[in-house]
Amino acid sequence: MEAFIAHWGYLAILGGTFIEGEAVLVAAGAMAHQGLLWLPWVIVVAFVGGVLGDQAWFLIGRRYGKPYLARRPKLQERARVVQTWLDKYGTLFLIGFRFMYGLRTVTPVLLGATGFSERRFLLYNVLGAALWSTSFGAIGYGLGAGVKALLARHGHTHELLLVGVVVALVIALAVFVRMRRRERLGTDPIPAQQ
Repeated sequence: MEAFIAHWGYLAILGGTFIEGEAVLVAAGAMAHQGLLWLPWVIVVAFVGGVLGDQAWFLIGRRYGKPYLARRPKLQERARVVQTWLDKYGTLFLIGFRFMYGLRTVTPVLLGATGFSERRFLLYNVLGAALWSTSFGAIGYGLGAGVKALLARHGHTHELLLVGVVVALVIALAVFVRMRRRERLGTDPIPAQQ
């Protein structure tokens, strides 16, 4: 990831965050701490990529609507979860959906398909992207600082062990999140849409 970002720079951040790139943003934040990138630009570029990506998904939903979702059973499951969260949390969900694993793509598609106001979505998209890019950029920057402090304290001979522990923790977290999401989908009280 770092080699990709180092080679392509801010274009890698733009492309990665356009698609759905928390990992790209966190890595770029860590690289900013190393002085390879400038954190304010990392945040701005991630913000632009995030807004453009979600607007594109919204327009796909607007253009292709429910038939697009109907051909994708996995998206239908997520769409039911999105509708539940939207009904329960409203504006808060619209601003924060990008922080919820597995819902970033389907939420704009669903909102576009249901005729949600383009102006309102743009407003919430901009607010959410600002929070997202700032927080994940800062998390990456903080992780970069933490790794640097650990290496300074314990020497570079522990780098491989440290990387292994971090990778194991990330994998464990991803498995846990996926299991929790499957549990929620399996017990979703909202019936399938007719």
